[in-house]
Amino acid sequence: MISSATLFRSGACFRAPATRFTPSLTRGLATTINYTAAPASQPATLHLKSGHKFEGQSFGAPRSSFGETVFTTSITSYTESLTDPSYQGQLLAFTQPLMGNYGVPDNFCGKSPMGHPLDVDVGSFLESQAVQASGVIVSNLAERFSHFEAVESLSTWCARYNVPGIAGIDTRALTTLLRNQGSTLGAIKVGKDHDVAPNANEFFDPMAENLIARVSTKEPYTVHPIGGSSKARAHVALLDFGCKANIVRCLIREGASVTVLPWNFDFNSVRDQFDGLFLSNGPGSPYSIPEAIETTKRAIDEWDRPIFGICMGNQIIGIAAGLKAFRMKFGNRGANQPVVKLSTGRVYITSQNHGYAIEHNEDEKWPDMWVPWYVNANDGTIEGIISHADSGKNVRSAQFHPESRGGPEDTYHLFKEWVDDVAAVKAKKGLEKPALGLDPSLLGKGPFEAIKTGAPSIAVAA
Repeated sequence: MISSATLFRSGACFRAPATRFTPSLTRGLATTINYTAAPASQPATLHLKSGHKFEGQSFGAPRSSFGETVFTTSITSYTESLTDPSYQGQLLAFTQPLMGNYGVPDNFCGKSPMGHPLDVDVGSFLESQAVQASGVIVSNLAERFSHFEAVESLSTWCARYNVPGIAGIDTRALTTLLRNQGSTLGAIKVGKDHDVAPNANEFFDPMAENLIARVSTKEPYTVHPIGGSSKARAHVALLDFGCKANIVRCLIREGASVTVLPWNFDFNSVRDQFDGLFLSNGPGSPYSIPEAIETTKRAIDEWDRPIFGICMGNQIIGIAAGLKAFRMKFGNRGANQPVVKLSTGRVYITSQNHGYAIEHNEDEKWPDMWVPWYVNANDGTIEGIISHADSGKNVRSAQFHPESRGGPEDTYHLFKEWVDDVAAVKAKKGLEKPALGLDPSLLGKGPFEAIKTGAPSIAVAA
């Protein structure tokens, strides 16, 4: 049996040549454990703007990085978390003590994590084509990994995307600190002078920037279900605020063709070319994209097709409906958040990743024609809103992630229900075929232009 202490010997895994070995286990079984070389580990320190610091050893890219220090309570799915564009600009701490033990899969294999027969290639196996977080914080780093789909170590993967990590720190103490004082600006400093704290003006708040512009697609592109557009039940537009790949995959699995649009695309000028509108998740503040709020408000007020939003999309719909969003103390990030559906009282376990939420003061009147849909059973925050049955609208949104990658599948049915509604509204209008979507001359190849071999290679210290 290999202990976590053996797995984390400072720097050892970063200098040895790549190897594969098969140890004998206590019951006579054999397990193939892989290992890939990465840049040499160096002394590193996590500095918080509050003055706290945690010393450890670097892994991944041998460089320093700044961002907002946040934590996630997910036990697994570190690869999905790190490729989620909602983590753009953040130093992500994992509360699970051992990370990297099942390595990293080939992100450009053309397959889906579930292997569902209706899944198609959406450009990446994970949630995007790159590591999105600004830095990674772990307690124990598994330098050797074992999984039938793994092709490299967590350290090698982070290094290829120029993302630094720090291991060997007390993440329980860090998480307690962040829960008490809230998410805090921080810096991972690596190598020489790593223990010297940055000046106060060196820390920067990524939430003050338009992070969505960094991660949104730069050009529209369309993905069809298996069999092509002729097999689609409907054609929906998706405003990309930093969309997870599995959101697109779930919509396609339910029979929708999906045209992904840049975050600031003038949707209302082409809205009648689609059967529905979907607003994705994304990083940062909803107030950083006022254009999208106005676009959504116009669509809600003037359009008669179904609209659905997830995470950032929920906040954009909420603001467009007349509510406000606020920055949470430390956010909800993990795969174990309970939410209550108010109409039934049923509790669902959900995957979440957000630092902002819809605000509602119980003393204030709820906006006309809107009702709260879900609330968080832990902190009481709004987890979704829906248009009232008498409003004549078909709009809904969820703060959590029903696409369940990674996380529980309790709320996946929301995708099926929405696509069913989109198809039903289309049929009610007497339209037999899905909407045509954008003219092909306006479409690009989107993520499919990427070189399937992945990110640039790295230099490994001897």
